Amino acid sequence: MARTMEPLAKKIFKGVLVAELLGIFGAYFLFTKMHGSQDFRQTMSKKFPFILKVYYRSTEMSGIYGIRELDEKKWLESKN
Repeated sequence: MARTMEPLAKKIFKGVLVAELLGIFGAYFLFTKMHGSQDFRQTMSKKFPFILKVYYRSTEMSGIYGIRELDEKKWLESKN
């Protein structure tokens, strides 16, 4: 019985590993895209505000301050 489960366990392990790697690369891509484009952050604030909050928190925890304030200032100016 144990020998028949080994191939299934390997397939499940590989699937989980691939899913985790895709998640890591997706998060990295999203972070770099948000970090480089204020317009993309504005799009994210409209569609996925919770992701933008995580971005702001992570940059502030890493010692980069003022991004949130600059974004809010620009977005308020563009409304007027």
